[in-house]
Amino acid sequence: MKLLMGQRLKKARISRGLTGEQLAELCHINATYLRQIEAERKTPSLPVFISLCDELKVSPTYLLTDVLIENELSDFGVLSDLWQSATPIQIQIVTAMVRSALEQM
Repeated sequence: MKLLMGQRLKKARISRGLTGEQLAELCHINATYLRQIEAERKTPSLPVFISLCDELKVSPTYLLTDVLIENELSDFGVLSDLWQSATPIQIQIVTAMVRSALEQM
């Protein structure tokens, strides 16, 4: 199942243990606006998008995975599918594992 940006945002927020009100406050936005973004009724401005990524400790790619048009990197289909279903914490763990494996090679 593919997740839209708002759904990924909500998943990341919950994974970090934040309420919508807490995240909205951290990003200096209205909680209603955040709920609209999570419900796919609004698209965040670039400064708000960056703030959301920073506060949730996720990459823009994590939130935009299903929004971006496939490009030459689409050969990573299997990894991409796994990545899409991972939580931000799981992504951090996998990233550390891959980094360690590459350093040992």
